[in-house]
Amino acid sequence: MSALSTIFPSPAFTIPLTLVLYWASLRMERRYPWMNSLLFASIALVFALHLLHIPYAHYRAGGDVFLYLLGPATVALGVPMYNQGAKLKGSLKLILLVVLVGSVVGMITAGGVAWLLGGSRQVILSAIPKSVTTPIAIQVSAELHGNPAITAAMVLVTGLLGAVIGPGVLRLSRIHHDHAVGCAMGTSCHAIGTATLLRSSEIQGSVSSLAMAAAGVMTSILAMLLTLRWRL
Repeated sequence: MSALSTIFPSPAFTIPLTLVLYWASLRMERRYPWMNSLLFASIALVFALHLLHIPYAHYRAGGDVFLYLLGPATVALGVPMYNQGAKLKGSLKLILLVVLVGSVVGMITAGGVAWLLGGSRQVILSAIPKSVTTPIAIQVSAELHGNPAITAAMVLVTGLLGAVIGPGVLRLSRIHHDHAVGCAMGTSCHAIGTATLLRSSEIQGSVSSLAMAAAGVMTSILAMLLTLRWRL
């Protein structure tokens, strides 16, 4: 038992565990399309860590490998955007305008909901960048004097919820245009939402990639303007 207690918390175990659970979740999603692989894998991983008594701090030693790979994976989402560049060029100005409005609304509603629920100033500031990809959100949170750990958790939850219910909500709202769907998903649920769209439509995924990148830049600029305002 002592040997197992040494092996379980090590990256040599937690990294393969994460990969196996995600592989299993992909198999399940192919059989049951209503099951989201990322959500299923996340829930299964939480239960596995609890059952094996692996503290999150120990799991993170291996999880940092995936965090490091998150940057290149996010950049790779730009490939379909490049492939669809000619189709996006004519709508670029409108897409950027929609993303700007979406970024502003997302920041205001996130901070507003946290405030209405009685969150502290730090929690409110941590919630503001929750709709952009993790590396940018963490930096924006730190610039706003929020808590990057809280922000990272909110980003993950936002991405998962957006990937699970986002396409359905858009269909119920009778929003079917590829550019509109891509803008909505990329602006509100970053890389996870973008990856979800890419499985079914390259054009939607490419618009979502563009929206995700633009939302990250715009959110960073808006956050900088907020901090400058507070200092005056």
